[in-house]
Parts: sequence; C-alpha cells; structure tokens
Amino acid sequence: MTAPILVVNPRHPEPRKIAQAAKVLDDGGVIFYPTDSVYALGAAWGARKAVERLYQLKQLDARRQLSIVCADLSEVARYAIVSDFAYRQLRRLLPGPYTVLLEVTREVPKLLLDKRRTIGLRVPENPICQALVRALGRPLLTTSAIPPGADLPCHDCDDAREAWKSGIDLLVDGGPTPGEPSTIVSLVGDMIEVIREGLGPVEGVLT
Repeated sequence: MTAPILVVNPRHPEPRKIAQAAKVLDDGGVIFYPTDSVYALGAAWGARKAVERLYQLKQLDARRQLSIVCADLSEVARYAIVSDFAYRQLRRLLPGPYTVLLEVTREVPKLLLDKRRTIGLRVPENPICQALVRALGRPLLTTSAIPPGADLPCHDCDDAREAWKSGIDLLVDGGPTPGEPSTIVSLVGDMIEVIREGLGPVEGVLT
C-alpha cells in the first residue's frame, strides 16, 4: 500500500496536520519528514518495532546508530550528560543543522548505544520538525532518508515513494530542504571535534 502524503505549511505548520502525523508515530508508525538539513525517516521514542523497521528500510547494520531529535536543550539533558562546557556549546549550535555527540544517561536503552556509550542528538531549526516532536511529547529516533545503495537523501515525497515501495506509513511534505546532511560535532570529554562537515558552518563550531 502506498503511503499517503500530508502537505504541511513549512513556516506555519497546521496543528491539525501535525497532530495527524504525531498520531501515526504514536501508533508505532514510520514517517518521512523534513528537517533543517535533509529529509529523514523517523519513529517515536519507545516504538521498538518502528525502530526495527528504520534499520530494515535503510538496511543498516545493527551497530549503526540512530540519532535522537529533541524538542529543546532541556530534553537533550534528559538523554545526554551535559557538562557546563557542553551546555555552552549546545546553546551556540542548537537549534540548527548540527548533530552533537554526547555520552548518554541511563534513559537511553543499550540497543541504541555504541561502544563509547555516546549518541547523536539533534534540535533542528525546522518548524515542522519542532512542532512534530512537541506534539508527540517525546523524541524521535531518526536517520537521514538515504535509500540503500544511494549517496544522497531523497529530496521529496515522490523520491521516497520510488525508493521505498512499502514500510513508510506517512510522507510529510514540507517543501524543499537544503539537501545537505548536518555537521556532526563531538563534545565528549569536553573537547570539540568535528566528525563530519555538513550544512552547519564549521567555523561556528571551532570559534
């Protein structure tokens, strides 16, 4: 069955439509949705079967991590150990097109962890994404919408439908995204390290 497309105003997301998308997630569904960098695939925190489907859709190795999309910095602090140093950096970088690596708290289940017990956290500066996480009431577990064997993410809902004939429950059309992945920054051990250069300016990290 082809997943329906939900067109949402990118600047002023309609609450009724956001609630519709949040219900799909709350019911254990997987959605295709926009962030401030690229389109992504997402599942609700705690929806184990939906998370397993994310791995299947991307054909990810079990050791590959998903990122956590949070509503704000206070939610980040629930899932990651945020020192004074890290908090200052987070305030500079988020919301924005950065994925920040931090050591986790006990709130994060083992199946989401790597050997270093770190995880990537995001607070995207995208009205649809922010409204969705707030309406859901808990974080999204997410991965960029790059189909297996491809180098670039899907840039719209038609791309996603072509790449994945099944497995996605709802496609959220929020218009074009920049199409470039987020910059990944590690703040582990109160040290700043750029792991991957992406949309977020690196000079903004290191200064």
